[in-house]
Amino acid sequence: MEISTYVETLEREGRLLADSAERAGTDAAVPGCPGWRIADLLRHTGSVHRWAAGVVREGLGERPPFPAAPELTGAELSGWFREGHEALVRTLAQAPVDGRCWTFLPTAPPSPLAFWARRQAHETAVHRMDAETALGTAFAEVAPEFAEDGVDELLTVFHAGPRSRVRTREPRVLRLRAADTGAVWTVRLSREPARTVRGATDERVDCEVTGGAAWLYAALWNRLPLTGLGVSGDPALARLWNETAAI
Repeated sequence: MEISTYVETLEREGRLLADSAERAGTDAAVPGCPGWRIADLLRHTGSVHRWAAGVVREGLGERPPFPAAPELTGAELSGWFREGHEALVRTLAQAPVDGRCWTFLPTAPPSPLAFWARRQAHETAVHRMDAETALGTAFAEVAPEFAEDGVDELLTVFHAGPRSRVRTREPRVLRLRAADTGAVWTVRLSREPARTVRGATDERVDCEVTGGAAWLYAALWNRLPLTGLGVSGDPALARLWNETAAI
């Protein structure tokens, strides 16, 4: 996906997040983040936005401290979130494509700017879903192409790192298929961090999960249960994901 597409998505998802948060109220519980209320969601995401914008804007070469969120509530907290979100969108839209700065995942897109645009678009989209569920309604799906990209980031970046807890005592293979986009991922699980390759392989598969890309995106981010008719083979691997994949 193009950097401009990520930035446009970030802008839209952030506005939707704020709109839903204002409708729900800062005291509303957030089902996708147990123990959180909308105020926590706004403080967390607003701080992430300011943190990311600072890294890109200042071209920092090392990880900066994570900023503390102010103890605001109601309209003041919503305004603070919107201000930080708009600043991040401006920063990413105006930053030079060849600019250099720190990134924090082991495998990154072609440039630091692409990394931050991608990561912040997905960060905001997932938390927009959280804000919508706080209203007591189902969240809107993301576009299939964006969902496929997010599944790819989750599998090949987040769960390829040493902090991932999705592990098995014996080698197992999980296959994921996005029925609408045609994307396939083969996830090799073991005592080490998962190793994912794009496409189907001829190795024996212990569990296969098939569904629309947007459903896979939400389920793999633990915003929906990884269950249903699309799960075949050993369902224990799907349960393992839901139990251990939280980030």
